[in-house]
Amino acid sequence: MSKKAELLKLIPEQGILPLYFFKDEETSVEILRALYSAGIRTVEYTNRGEAALNNFKKLRSVVDAEMPGMYLGIGTIKDGAMAQTFIDAGADYIICPGLVESVAQVADKHDVLWVPGCMTPSEIIKAETLGAKMVKLFPGNILGPGFMSAIKELFPNLLFMPTGGVELDRGNIEGWFKAGVCAVGMGSKLVSKDVMENKKYAELTASTQEALEIIKSLRK
Repeated sequence: MSKKAELLKLIPEQGILPLYFFKDEETSVEILRALYSAGIRTVEYTNRGEAALNNFKKLRSVVDAEMPGMYLGIGTIKDGAMAQTFIDAGADYIICPGLVESVAQVADKHDVLWVPGCMTPSEIIKAETLGAKMVKLFPGNILGPGFMSAIKELFPNLLFMPTGGVELDRGNIEGWFKAGVCAVGMGSKLVSKDVMENKKYAELTASTQEALEIIKSLRK
């Protein structure tokens, strides 16, 4: 199975994609360890600051050394050059805040999964035309599960994942899954500023396990 196919299976199986960025390298590593020990096997590190690339390279080396079965994606990729830089640094997949053709071209050249951010049916149609297999609904809290329900049957061959404002709350997560998403992206509601700044790694592991349990129970 290709890495692309593995990820298109793994992200829906996991049901949640944690995403974060923190300027401090060591904290970034400890957060990844906390997520891994909760049972997470793929994470999106976000390209949100000058330290992102160096931190990502460090995370890549930690994953290779001590985290079997872990896949490392990079988010907030806005152009092809940036995509190339992170593919060279070992990104397993690429996530964009919007629909960026140059990213699609670079990712396809390297046979790397790319996930565009979309907000309208027109963007989703374009993403599908460009060969996207998974689409990030962004910002999720603006669109809401009702949007997902309304467009779902127009795109039977696409996987959808909302990101932005998804709460660590059974009702909120259930609403999205009932509407037909394959997974939810969870940033600050899971990997909060408080957790990162105050190094509350055990708390993060516990809340991540809670999120995984909620998703598991919804699927029964």
